[in-house]
Amino acid sequence: MRKLMVVVCVALIAVWGCSPEAPKTEDQKAFYALGVHLSKQLSVFDLTPEELKYVQLGMSDAAGGKKLAAEPEANMQKLGELAQARMQKATEKQKALAKPFLEKAAKEAGVKKTASGLIYKEIKAGTGAQPKATDLVKVHYVGTLIDGKEFDSSVKRGQPAELPLSQVFPCWTEGVSMMKVGGKSKLICPSEIAYGDRGRPPVIPGGATLVFEVELLDVKDAKSAARPSMPPLQPKAK
Repeated sequence: MRKLMVVVCVALIAVWGCSPEAPKTEDQKAFYALGVHLSKQLSVFDLTPEELKYVQLGMSDAAGGKKLAAEPEANMQKLGELAQARMQKATEKQKALAKPFLEKAAKEAGVKKTASGLIYKEIKAGTGAQPKATDLVKVHYVGTLIDGKEFDSSVKRGQPAELPLSQVFPCWTEGVSMMKVGGKSKLICPSEIAYGDRGRPPVIPGGATLVFEVELLDVKDAKSAARPSMPPLQPKAK
C-alpha cells in the first residue's frame, strides 16, 4: 500500500498543477507519458470528482507543510479496503457487459462453443500439424477487449510469440489445440478461462472477456525445443 500511495501522490501532482499546453520537448513528452501510465494505475479507484478534490486537498496541505487532517499511515487499511471493493465492483460490471456480447457471438454462423465456454471461429483453415496441449507453438496474435480496444499484439511487435500450451491460460490451451499450422482463428475467452476476477490491471480489468485472433505458424515438441521467448503479456495468470 505504501507503493500505491506514492503512485497516487505523484499522479495527482500532475492533476493538481497541470499545464494546458501540449508537451513539445522529448522530456515533456516523457513526463506526459508517465502521467498517462500513472492514470491507468489509479483507475482501480474510479475516483469521483468529489473524491478527487479530497485527494488534491491532501496533496496541497502536504506540499504546503500544513497540519494534516488525516494521517496517511492510519488510513492505509481503509485505502486498501476501498481499492478491493472498487475492483470487485468493476469486475461485476465487466461480467455484466460481457454477457450479451458472449450470447451474440455464440449465435454467429460458423462458430463453435465448447463446454468450457470458449467461442471458437475458424477464419482460415490450416493444413499442417495440429498441436497437442503439451507442445510449443509459434503464433502471431492480436488481443482485444470486447469494446475493440487492443491490449497486446505480436503483430505490432513484429515478432511471433513462442508459447508452451501447457503454460498459458485454459482458453488458449484449448483454442490453439483446435487449430492446424497455417490456420487463423478467433478465440473469444470468457474471464473464467482467461484472467479471471483478478485480471491484469491496469491493462486487463478483472472479469474481462478477451478476444484473440491467432495465426498458428509452427508447432514443436516442448521437450526437445529450446526455451521459448514469451511475450510481454503472457496469457496465463493466477
